Amino acid sequence: MKQAATLLGFDYGDKKIGVAVGQTLTGTASPLGLIRVRSTGPDWDGIADLIEAWQPDALVVGLPLNMDGTEQTVTRSARRFGRQLRGRFSLPVHSVDERLSTREACERLLRAGKAPQGNDPMAAQVILEDWLAENERAR
Repeated sequence: MKQAATLLGFDYGDKKIGVAVGQTLTGTASPLGLIRVRSTGPDWDGIADLIEAWQPDALVVGLPLNMDGTEQTVTRSARRFGRQLRGRFSLPVHSVDERLSTREACERLLRAGKAPQGNDPMAAQVILEDWLAENERAR
């Protein structure tokens, strides 16, 4: 990946998907918002709008795993979402273990004096920061 790359991170859920944007140059990420999931699937037009606006070099999807590392039903759905992203937008899609990202997001919101509800964009930020940190260590 290029030295200075922009990435979008996703905290996949069955009803909503948190989204964050980050960059490899600084290793930082910021929450962007939510994408709704309808009975027919994610709001692909909303995702396309984000991709058009941010022009990411790659996408990162959090994989929800049980604490023992085993997969759960939503893990398979998150993997499928990643494959769909790759197929629709022809961008590299990376995955990262997202265990405890929601807890970290809630703690950050509480420290900032905000209610922990609506933590999905913050969880996407945590997921993306974790991926950025892992890849910085790998370089």
